[in-house]
Amino acid sequence: MRQHSPSSWAAISICIAALVHFALGFSIEFSVDEAHYALYAQHLAWSYFDHPPLVGWIQWPLISITSLEGIIRLIPEFLWVISCYLVYQVTLEIHHLIQGRNAGYLTSTLPAQNTCGLMAVLAIIAAPIPHVLAIGLLPDTLLTPLSLGLMLMALRWLSKEYFNVSDWVFTGVLLGLSGLSKYTAAFSALALLLVFLSSPRKNWINTTGFWLAAIIALFCISPVLYWNWANDWISFKYQIAHGAGSTWLWRKLATYVGLQILVYGPLLLLGTYLFIKYCVHGAKLSVWALLGFFVIPFAIFASLSGGGGLPHWTAPAWFCLAPFAGIGLAKAWSMQHRRLIQILFVSQLLLCTIGFAYVLAGGIQSEVIKANPIADLYGWKSAGHKASELTQATKAQGIAVQNWTLGSRAAWYAKPTPVFVLDERRDQFDLWFGDLPQGANILLINWSGMSFPAPIGNKNSFERCEPLDSLEIKRFGQILSKFDFSLCSNWQGSSLAK
Repeated sequence: MRQHSPSSWAAISICIAALVHFALGFSIEFSVDEAHYALYAQHLAWSYFDHPPLVGWIQWPLISITSLEGIIRLIPEFLWVISCYLVYQVTLEIHHLIQGRNAGYLTSTLPAQNTCGLMAVLAIIAAPIPHVLAIGLLPDTLLTPLSLGLMLMALRWLSKEYFNVSDWVFTGVLLGLSGLSKYTAAFSALALLLVFLSSPRKNWINTTGFWLAAIIALFCISPVLYWNWANDWISFKYQIAHGAGSTWLWRKLATYVGLQILVYGPLLLLGTYLFIKYCVHGAKLSVWALLGFFVIPFAIFASLSGGGGLPHWTAPAWFCLAPFAGIGLAKAWSMQHRRLIQILFVSQLLLCTIGFAYVLAGGIQSEVIKANPIADLYGWKSAGHKASELTQATKAQGIAVQNWTLGSRAAWYAKPTPVFVLDERRDQFDLWFGDLPQGANILLINWSGMSFPAPIGNKNSFERCEPLDSLEIKRFGQILSKFDFSLCSNWQGSSLAK
């Protein structure tokens, strides 16, 4: 450690993690979400059914020239590196704010800025789920560096006497790009507003720059607003229903919070506790307001989790918490309180390593553990190619699946063959490929990991389905899953899109 500065060790750590991501990115196929957002890039539009368009737009240049997963995954890897860099920079700025006159106090001498920055970066690298966002591009992968950018602008607001025009313009662009990334960007905007309100002596709402930033942000998100207006606001309706989830239960809330601690690691929580304990006694309101970049989105998602929620939704919030955790961990480290930090750091890295090995091995398939989520990452490329060949050989009018999560990989790996989802739920596939025409003959894909009975004998069904072929997916000698292909003739249902 003495041979390199903390900033050098931070860079080395990021590079090591990036190499692991790079290797994994070339080793596994697209997940359901990755394939879905890659299809965004193939079907460019002003917006989409379930998310704003930036996650598709940003992939379009690469996807227009290649379909190799590892190359396309350079985009989320680059965004993850930028996020880690911003975590480091935000940590330095918070350290400066606390030590400077703006904090209004000084309880004790803090460790060196670079040491705090290193600890913040290491806390992120040791967190398991951010590695998923570094390999697969999700809207949260985009929103993370943008949220950190807004946090950096909030710190600049607190440290400067006034914002110049370029500061306001940059803030407006960050807000606009955030809105193009994910609808939950509104939480980061709310946190930024909270910081503005925490320093009432600064006149900002009457400045030209503030309204210029607002106009720029509104202009950036105008494609989303226009597309939704033209499509009966279906995206907003879907997100409201999706966020609300199902029946609210305390058990789901407790499970969600416990899962959050597991997938982001207790090291971030420990560091934040140490930060509050040692570093912010008597701090001005503005220092506490900065914690809003974590507290606001996390509190909202946690409150909604009683009806259901996904763990990666809070990723931008945890990245924004990392600078505070880094300062707290560095403070405890300088006080020789190191053993617990070492244990948690090594334990979390071990958990990440086990996770990487588990993915590469194809998961565990046994009589005891029947559900293998990793099986979902293997076989779709082969299945897509076979489905495309069978569709051409049988002169079918496309491919059909019975759940939208199966449709993304089928559409990506069997492109440009149209894919129809056999349910009455309106989704993006209806917008891309239209309705399944009556009397159509379709190649049906049935995957063992999410198997359905043949769609015959009910209202929306085919006259008959005849098995054509099957495909077993193996990895290291174990059978992960099986694909069955059938030719279904004479679709007798009505329009699928409601």
